[in-house]
Amino acid sequence: MMNRRQFLSRSASLGALGLSSGAALANSDTLRRFHAALAADPSVQVYADVAGDQAGAATVLGRIPRELNGVLFRNGPGRFELGGERCHHWFDGDGFAQRWQIRDGQVSHLGKFVQTRRFVEESAAGQFLYPSFGTSVSRSALDNNDTMNSANTNLLPLDGHLYALWEGGSATEVDPATLATIGTKTWREDLKSMPFSAHPKMDPDGGLWNFGTIPGADLLAVYRLDARGQLMNTATIQVPKLAMVHDFVVSARHLIFLIPPYDLLPDTTLSFAERHVWAGAGPQGRALRAVVVDKNTLQLRQVFELPARMVFHFGNAFDDGQTTRFDAVLHDGDMLGELGGLMRGQRPPRDASRSALTQITLDYASGQAREARLFGDSEFPRVAPQAVSRRHRRLVVAGLLDSGVDRMLNSVNLVDVDSGKADGYAFGAGWQVEEHVLVPRRHARSETDGYLVGVAQDLRRGQTVLTVFDAARVAAGPLALARLPYRAPHCFHGNFLPA
Repeated sequence: MMNRRQFLSRSASLGALGLSSGAALANSDTLRRFHAALAADPSVQVYADVAGDQAGAATVLGRIPRELNGVLFRNGPGRFELGGERCHHWFDGDGFAQRWQIRDGQVSHLGKFVQTRRFVEESAAGQFLYPSFGTSVSRSALDNNDTMNSANTNLLPLDGHLYALWEGGSATEVDPATLATIGTKTWREDLKSMPFSAHPKMDPDGGLWNFGTIPGADLLAVYRLDARGQLMNTATIQVPKLAMVHDFVVSARHLIFLIPPYDLLPDTTLSFAERHVWAGAGPQGRALRAVVVDKNTLQLRQVFELPARMVFHFGNAFDDGQTTRFDAVLHDGDMLGELGGLMRGQRPPRDASRSALTQITLDYASGQAREARLFGDSEFPRVAPQAVSRRHRRLVVAGLLDSGVDRMLNSVNLVDVDSGKADGYAFGAGWQVEEHVLVPRRHARSETDGYLVGVAQDLRRGQTVLTVFDAARVAAGPLALARLPYRAPHCFHGNFLPA
């Protein structure tokens, strides 16, 4: 069982995470540069603020199948600017929860800011008070991790509850019907304010696995919850040179984490993102490590080394004899730092091609890891919910096609993980695609027996669009597009809850 005091004492205080620093940085310059870029390039509007809550009915083009009923929950950053200043990193904006209701072929939308302590206090003050992932501010003192919790990364439905998740602190409960904020969720009193990541994984039995990290402590926390959201077990694992870990993957027997090669600078005047220094370059560069944890014992089983890359998101994992195979989108170099340019309106170079969806095989007998490229530039891999931790055949990714036009993810693709062939649809120039999820039909016979549902941004019209595809025929184009009369904030992650 994890001892919270021991965990926190190993973190060398909040200052070890870069959460205590001097005066606020000159974010007004970031604000000026972004709006100059926005005037010249409307496509960067996906990184602009939204003013207040949203609600509206979508205009449906095409036909949404009558059997597709439920709610697509989405979450992402919605406020980047306050008091004449602008955040320095995409991950810093305040969480904006969204609810897409699909009922009898019609679609309605609701969006609300999560009323975290940070959001409420900064709104009242009219300026940023607390630091965030990539922005160093310290106008007010921090009490714990949740003082700076932005609740901006995922929305998790669990046993009738809905949780807005962040990277480094507690889950925040919101009402599933109204999105009104209920409050901070504490799974157990001695775990209050502990990091609880935004990428939990559901087991086929309905239970949930999750993790949390404090890189300054080199400790990885693991959580096991049952289908009712009750905490069953916890453990901590020592991982040397632990840097940012955003996601993980589960198989029937293992939990697998990829540790990118970053050094963590001790300079607490820098933001947490700025303190991450890429250590994977050159002949002396460190490897990307695959850390395997046994699900039964919650102890470290084995560590593998792979060529140095950055990773944000995983697909799925399954055990195959004495090996485990899993999918991840791997990025060359320091992709973490480069995302900060988006807040200044800077997009990656158009000729860059530095990511690939990859299947990795860990061979426990030989201690070797093998890689197989499945797809090119992509992100946000998702697997069918009934296939989690089991042998899967298909994986959804948002992809980048027509790369000569721009560097936005503009296609949705269902990739065959055995052949690498993709059944995909490209929206074309002027669109930015968000994460899509597979929604199986009742009693689905295969991973493609159902629908592919997600959101895309039509940047030319300034509208956000819910998309519905037949999962067996993605290339045929969407069955329906449900257009909002406005732009909703670009989201990171979410989940579909059937009616």
